[in-house]
Amino acid sequence: MISFLHAADLHLDSPFSGLPPEKAAQRRSEQREVLERLVSLAEPVDLVLLAGDLFDGEKTYYETVEALMQALGQMRAQVFIAPGNHDYYSARSLYERLVWPENVHIFRSGEIGRVELPRLGCAVYGAAFTGPSCETSLLRDFCAPKDGLLHLMALHGEVTGGAGSYNPISLEDISRSGLHYLALGHIHAYGGLKQAGDTRFAWPGCPQGRGFDETGPKGVLTGTLDETGANVAFVPTSRRNYEIYPVDLSAYETAEEALDKSLPSDMREEICRVVLTGESGESRMDLSALYSLLKNRCYHISLLDKTHIRRDIWARAGEDTLTGLFLRSLRAAYEHAESPEEQERVERAVRFGLAALECREDPYLT
Repeated sequence: MISFLHAADLHLDSPFSGLPPEKAAQRRSEQREVLERLVSLAEPVDLVLLAGDLFDGEKTYYETVEALMQALGQMRAQVFIAPGNHDYYSARSLYERLVWPENVHIFRSGEIGRVELPRLGCAVYGAAFTGPSCETSLLRDFCAPKDGLLHLMALHGEVTGGAGSYNPISLEDISRSGLHYLALGHIHAYGGLKQAGDTRFAWPGCPQGRGFDETGPKGVLTGTLDETGANVAFVPTSRRNYEIYPVDLSAYETAEEALDKSLPSDMREEICRVVLTGESGESRMDLSALYSLLKNRCYHISLLDKTHIRRDIWARAGEDTLTGLFLRSLRAAYEHAESPEEQERVERAVRFGLAALECREDPYLT
């Protein structure tokens, strides 16, 4: 039986542009801390499969490279790297310019390479992105020999119907590959262990979320492989998660009450986005006041106002006043809007207009 660690999409030195500069720097430091976690998880395994996008791009800090080299060198396991679209192999890449630890093998070609490990009774395969895109399946036409070995592969890519810009592998490619386990990267969420033919495959997702398109726990996979197939377990590695919380204001007297009743009690380590929904009054929420109320409850918070005007506001359209004339005109525009986005623009105009007509300050305007 072979034991392995499967990780991908570390995206070291991501900019974290949605955070303030000091917190973005801290998050990059926390990414490097994940490397220490990988060393610990790799301690009992035979193989480490890193399926691409270890780096986020060409801009990489010296301390990050040093931390990665040190972490990989501490692993007793054989480490295999298949560069992806963000860290693709070239003569100028870090994969070529650095002297990597002896236990690290980097697949440097767009053609599938093989490394045989007789002591473990297996062969490990892989290929590299050699540019920022790859529109042809690297796995196409590949078939592992029936030589009595266990066959594993590390590869960065997506499983599609055959079209795509990032190594578009088909299920047929996987099924006829003859592999026992295909360790994939590129998809940033773990979706479970999958199977095509006799080949099992998985994406571990990224070890840490980097934005609100990567919410929830993130991690890596540990697994075992024998003649009967592969089994994997998801291991969380993210110190803090991105989370989105919709809060419906309709059932509460105030936004403050809605937030107090709807949000988790412990969000201290989270990066949160609170989306206000439901019905509100003429004026939008005072987001600055709500931000002050919540900012110390979590690591970082942002708020979005997606509420709708209470429908009874249109009742004033019957008034024989300038306000009534204004609302009649806007109600007609709202009723004839062709999309929710257009309706939202009309609602915003109502808030702005009423604030101006009644000579009051709308927090949304400031």
